[in-house]
Amino acid sequence: MPKRPSLSESVRAGRRALRVTVAAAVGFYPALHLWDRPVTAVYALFAPIAFGVLSPNPGSGRRRAGTVLRVMPAAAALVALGTVLAVSTWSAVAGMLFVGFVLTFGTTFGPRPAGTAPGLQLFYILACFPPYAPDTLPQRLAGLAVGMVLLSLGELLLLPDPPESSYRERVADALAFAAHAAGRLAGGATEPVGAARLRQAGRELRLSRQPPGTRPTGPGRTDRALAHAGSATRRLLDQLATLTGLPATGADLASDALLRGVAACCQETAGALRRVRPAAGPELIEEMIAHFLAVRGAPPDVRTPSALALLRRRSTVLTIAVSAVTARTAVALAIDDRTPVHGLPREQFWYARTDPVRLWLIRATGHLTRRSVVFQNAWRVALGLALARLVAGSLDLPHGFWVLLSVLTLGRTTAVATWSVVRPAAVGTLVGAFAAGLLVVGAGGSAAVYEYLLVPMMLVAFTVGPVEGPAWAQGLFTLVVATAFAQLAPVTWRLAEARLVDVLTGSAIGLLCGLLAWPAGARAEVRHSVGVLLRATAPLVGATARAATRGPGPTAAEGQGAGPTAGPGSGGATAGPDPRSARELADQALRLTRHRLRIAEGAYAQYRTEPSPRTEADGPDWLAALNYGARVLVGAFWLPRTGEGGRLPQAARDWVTRACGEVEAATRQVADFPAHPVRVRLTPLPPEVAAAVPPRLLPPLIDVEVWLSALAADLRAATGHHGSGAGVRGRAAVGPAGRRRSHRDRVGLRGR
Repeated sequence: MPKRPSLSESVRAGRRALRVTVAAAVGFYPALHLWDRPVTAVYALFAPIAFGVLSPNPGSGRRRAGTVLRVMPAAAALVALGTVLAVSTWSAVAGMLFVGFVLTFGTTFGPRPAGTAPGLQLFYILACFPPYAPDTLPQRLAGLAVGMVLLSLGELLLLPDPPESSYRERVADALAFAAHAAGRLAGGATEPVGAARLRQAGRELRLSRQPPGTRPTGPGRTDRALAHAGSATRRLLDQLATLTGLPATGADLASDALLRGVAACCQETAGALRRVRPAAGPELIEEMIAHFLAVRGAPPDVRTPSALALLRRRSTVLTIAVSAVTARTAVALAIDDRTPVHGLPREQFWYARTDPVRLWLIRATGHLTRRSVVFQNAWRVALGLALARLVAGSLDLPHGFWVLLSVLTLGRTTAVATWSVVRPAAVGTLVGAFAAGLLVVGAGGSAAVYEYLLVPMMLVAFTVGPVEGPAWAQGLFTLVVATAFAQLAPVTWRLAEARLVDVLTGSAIGLLCGLLAWPAGARAEVRHSVGVLLRATAPLVGATARAATRGPGPTAAEGQGAGPTAGPGSGGATAGPDPRSARELADQALRLTRHRLRIAEGAYAQYRTEPSPRTEADGPDWLAALNYGARVLVGAFWLPRTGEGGRLPQAARDWVTRACGEVEAATRQVADFPAHPVRVRLTPLPPEVAAAVPPRLLPPLIDVEVWLSALAADLRAATGHHGSGAGVRGRAAVGPAGRRRSHRDRVGLRGR
């Protein structure tokens, strides 16, 4: 049963309908009935509809008004281009192909281009249809300007929507909550903040839960830094939730001191986001992390479970501090892009010193591949609109631009979704066409009837249509266009017939494109992109672990032995290439993993917006796989920086090699997402091996163990075979030694 619109959604739709109706009526009636400029009237009518209904810009009234005014030059250019290319069908088709691809591909540059793209496409569609009349271009541009200015005034003055909470405010609230939780954990509160509340607060920061206009998805430095801060804050809340579930280990002054520093850091960062205090760098919390690394050490007897539990708790506290310093640095960059990032992993904040133009080029070139869902969508829309223009022009359909408008409004990213929209839209158009025919027959030649009905018809259509679905939207819009075009020229019931034929033709073209151009949408691409991401991360696991246990360094790329590691059963070290080649390979793997993660996240974001034809309760968990990729990157950035110089005993080195080989082998298996369960087995660090490690080298080794265990847990969750023995996050799994896994599988440097 379809979900009913909420009261707030209905009220918001009513306010928007009132603004659009007033703007359209104030521009349409004087242009047509006072100045006798029908061309100007048409553009003055469709301009508010384009940017108020077809492209409802997100944000506050002031922001929407500014968006409409800023895109006015682009809309005028598209009207001029369409007017010139209307000289022939083939030139108009070529222009439609270019405009459709460029505007749809531009949605990757943030919420504002994504919100205005359909409205801008409408203006080229209107202008590129016959008759070829370049002499009417001034009238077209005048109508466009009048309609957009009136809509901007309406957004500012007529029942403006209350401003939405920005993403930076949400991050500030989450950081303040994290500061409260960290303070209670440091103070030894008898009732610390619950893990469920912490994890829920982290989930609320996901971009999928933010209004479209508040999502920091642009390619610029500020948006990237704000999204980075949100990701680090989610990870921080998740790690605090993990810490609350760990068993008590007695007094731990070093961890408590670092947690207090984390609390102060989070509180100050939240204040900077709220602009109540200037943004500060991460120097203080970095110093506290350095002090923590210097004073933490191995207990006298590491063979006891309590001693190892203490080390693992300290490792978890360290990951919390790492997330806090990451969030603070990202916030400082978002507020002031001149903030230096000295001493931090440069690869983690690669965008900090990158030229803005290059950041835009990186975003564009990253999606110029046939595996990108943005690229696929751009071609799907462009081909559909171009084919619709060709059909409408070749068959000389009356009001043929309705064919393209149907493709634009009814097309979806999958064939199944398009069919699910086309069916009710066709029924709604049929009913609306029948009602419009009755209206035309009943009104006869009385133009006054249409003049009186247009305003209430628009108000009802733009209020009900957006919230009740395509059947209501198409049916009511059919009545709107009938009452509008009946004032432009004498009409008969055949106007409703033309509307029905055009909508059905556009629906058929949209279905054809949906069937021929990537019909599965993001479903196939998310599987491919996540698999490629997992394979790209595999070389980083061993490189990071060896760099962390052989001495500090800026990134995992500087760790030796980045070549292939031994398999799970080899039990010995693998001879790698020379150090220079190893560093180059690891650095290349780091850059490739970062790029693949962005592509996979984009595919997953679209996948979440598409209706699923079946329940996949036992299928792969794509989000867990993305968390795995992000966790590998975080470990590659930070784990080598926490290591101590020195050589581990041979038994410890053998365990690192074996454990990394097991995780890498499991990663490559999971990347294929086989139908059978994948057993992700990780050899635990034996107590006798830990006892033989020098005290100053044991904490970094425990950091690696916690990280690898967390990676194994993510891989088990990614397989999605619940109850099959593969295990999921939080469920015990049996290791090779027959021991039950403990909380080690649920802690570590957590991903997004």
